[in-house]
Amino acid sequence: MKYQQELDDAYENMEEITKAFKKLGKKKHNKVDQVFHELHDEAFEKIDCLECGNCCKTTSPIFRDIDGKRIAKKMKMSHADFEKNYLKKDSDGDWVLKSSPCVFLAEDNSCNIYDYRPQACREYPHTDRKRMISILDLTLKNVEVCPAVAKIALEIPNKFI
Repeated sequence: MKYQQELDDAYENMEEITKAFKKLGKKKHNKVDQVFHELHDEAFEKIDCLECGNCCKTTSPIFRDIDGKRIAKKMKMSHADFEKNYLKKDSDGDWVLKSSPCVFLAEDNSCNIYDYRPQACREYPHTDRKRMISILDLTLKNVEVCPAVAKIALEIPNKFI
């Protein structure tokens, strides 16, 4: 996989990254947001999601009710049929895809439902959100999936010395 090195580097440094993330909880949220947003922009100048697609190959977004209804409508099927054919409830009670990779992922890593994809896909990898401090656990999980998040996470310890 292209960008595997970013994931490997983050894996090798996960202990340091985890310690740095724990310290972020004591920082001002606007400073943490500013650093994450700058690193997010830098990472995505170098990493092209269409050359990776690892998120779509390995994880499922959460489908809110409104996401399922919107996608079902565009696919000209009932919401009930969409849920029955594509979704299941996970251990947290959230609607997720029945299988990986995502059934809507094309061979070229593009998304067949891109214009009406779930909100979770629109926001992924969540590193440009406000109040990053509130989703640091999720961000740590995404380090293992997304090379851009791995790249960001590797820089965090250097930004908050």
